[in-house]
Amino acid sequence: MHPPVRPYGASPRSRLVSRPWTAALSVMATTASLLGAFSASSSAAPAAVQALPSSWATVTNSGSGKCLDARAAATANGTAVQQYTCNSSNAQQWSFTTTSDGYVRINNRGDANQVLDVTNVSTADNAGVQLWTYSGGNNQQWQAVDDGGGAYHFVNRNSGKCLDVPGASTADSVQLAQYTCNGTAAQRFQVSSVGSDPGTPGDIDLGPNVDVFSPSMSSSQIQGRLNQIFQQQETNQFGSERRAVLFKPGTYNNDVNVGFYTQVLGLGLNPDSVNINGAVHAEADWFQGNATQNFWRAAENLSVTPNGGNDRWAVSQAAPYRRMHLRGNLQLDDNGWSSGGYLADSKIDGQVRSGSQQQWITRNSQLGSWTGSNWNMVFVGSQGVPGTSFPNPPYTTVAQSPVTREKPFLYIDSAGKYQVFKPAKRTNTNTNSWSAGNPAGTSIPIDQFFVVKPGATAQQMNDALAQGKNLLVTPGVYHLNQTLRVTRPDTVVLGLGLATLIPDNGITAMTVADVDGVQLAGLLFDAGTVNSPQLLEFGPSGASADHAANPSSLNDVFFRVGGAGVGKATVSLTVNSDDVIGDHTWIWRADHGSGVGWNTNTADTGLIVNGDDVTMYGLFVEHYQKHQTIWNGNGGRTYFYQNEMPYDPPNQAAWMNGSVQGYDAYKVANNVTSHQVYGFGSYCFFNVNPSVTAEHAIEAPNNSNVRFTSMVTVTLGGSGTIRHVINDRGDSANPGHTVVNLNNYP
Repeated sequence: MHPPVRPYGASPRSRLVSRPWTAALSVMATTASLLGAFSASSSAAPAAVQALPSSWATVTNSGSGKCLDARAAATANGTAVQQYTCNSSNAQQWSFTTTSDGYVRINNRGDANQVLDVTNVSTADNAGVQLWTYSGGNNQQWQAVDDGGGAYHFVNRNSGKCLDVPGASTADSVQLAQYTCNGTAAQRFQVSSVGSDPGTPGDIDLGPNVDVFSPSMSSSQIQGRLNQIFQQQETNQFGSERRAVLFKPGTYNNDVNVGFYTQVLGLGLNPDSVNINGAVHAEADWFQGNATQNFWRAAENLSVTPNGGNDRWAVSQAAPYRRMHLRGNLQLDDNGWSSGGYLADSKIDGQVRSGSQQQWITRNSQLGSWTGSNWNMVFVGSQGVPGTSFPNPPYTTVAQSPVTREKPFLYIDSAGKYQVFKPAKRTNTNTNSWSAGNPAGTSIPIDQFFVVKPGATAQQMNDALAQGKNLLVTPGVYHLNQTLRVTRPDTVVLGLGLATLIPDNGITAMTVADVDGVQLAGLLFDAGTVNSPQLLEFGPSGASADHAANPSSLNDVFFRVGGAGVGKATVSLTVNSDDVIGDHTWIWRADHGSGVGWNTNTADTGLIVNGDDVTMYGLFVEHYQKHQTIWNGNGGRTYFYQNEMPYDPPNQAAWMNGSVQGYDAYKVANNVTSHQVYGFGSYCFFNVNPSVTAEHAIEAPNNSNVRFTSMVTVTLGGSGTIRHVINDRGDSANPGHTVVNLNNYP
């Protein structure tokens, strides 16, 4: 949480204006692999036909989020087939009837004799598509090529060209055409059954705190439930309720307002498998527009076509906007203060407007454009973002992400069964993982998971892990009377709805063996009332195995000491294994809430890294009582670091590191010979005793291979001093000189 510092350039709702979607964003160069996929489509066609719904279905374009539609609901020969806002009418419902050799005719429900037809039996690009009475012509037959997750591209039998939205338009009433197959979203269509639940065959019990919506449900029914969940969670900052809202593949017309401890998740293999016409947003109305406490929520794996062209995600820490496709503009504040968030693996067709955000990280995303800055804005492996110009404006841009492993996610396959997708490692990337097609990785059937529901014990979880199972932890708060032990390579522990683990009696909540490919994701570790030596130990002490080929990762894994009640933990996270990837972690000793005080929620250090070649994206560490982060391993890399020093040292004598005033926000050990940090921010707000001083924010060896790029220190609210940025370099941030920038070290 950040104290109320007057924002720069706050953007009121009235300033949100529509921005046209730029077709060029969705058009990507055709690659040899895509051409190979198209040439091999004939052999895959029979399986694709079998996977198509046997009942009436909607056909939604992945680029625009709009439905295949018979213009004006007409049924006469020559009626234009267009895209139009989905409305559930018969004009937007289609059936698939096998003809021969893996081809189908596509009939309209308005008149079942009318089918999708290429005008004048043309083989030319841009020839229009219309309704015409079926006569068996090759121009009336289409090969459905399965793109996975209920998405297809349709190849005309006569021309060999794909059904296409001309110019990748997102406008209503654009007539569809055929065009040379190119693998873009303009040629990808999500097919969803109407009046039936595509997930029924594989439905599982996900516990009492998960709502699963399907396109067969009415919008009013879904909206009523969404409103109930939001009303419960809007102000529930430290409550015990946890919620997950899951949307099966299809199109919905709803307003999804996301409150505390709520995860909104699409169940497709691709974000475009689920389209929300309306909004998926986070507001700060409960706090008069101040978003500095909008924590612990998530929007993931959805496409959104926002009403009016604009949506809002006004948040601060632990609120990922991940694997999203927004067909419009995104505002990151709510006309008040806001302080940091995480945008990853996404595509924003319009403009992202940061407004009052003090800092932000964008990783592996495609943006139409970006505007706004305050102190520390970092872009890694992304397109449509500004170049480095720190500190004016304070943009730090890294062209490629050196190594990433995206977050695993729950989805429903084309047979209606639940699986968890575990993404593969990617290296040297500069875009998201899914726009050019389904991502690389492995699908794990749900029967290989122990589904953890409220009431489950640590013993049951450990028994499942020992039997080789993964864990799917459904929303809830789980007290642990024994340490959870992850020992098998490639284990996935995936939490839904901010599933929370609390160690009792001073134990460590979880340990991970020194093995390949473990992924922990979507979890909140919350310290218990008896001090734990650490909350999570990733790899045992002395771990030394090389995991570069199959690294482990932490995706959206958060830590809390105090806030919901008294909590105590000496260290929150220790990383001993090599090659671990941290992908959005907020490690927080609470500065507000219950059980908060210098001698109450005691915690020395947020993060200790002993492993080599550890990479962190979006590392937030705040308010610990000694060093916030200690990095002992070689080859470490951090892309965006955000820190606040503890607010509450009662006096200088209580906060001394030997003879040095205060502790570091980031300490690189003297023995380290290689380390890199891009985009560093540390703030002080010593509100109990404003005379308290920190000697420096960073302590690091004087070595040419230990490099820091784009550093800022800030005194918030006129309280306290950070005397130097790094070692003895950089001016003093103090009440008379509140912001200090330093471009490089050494």
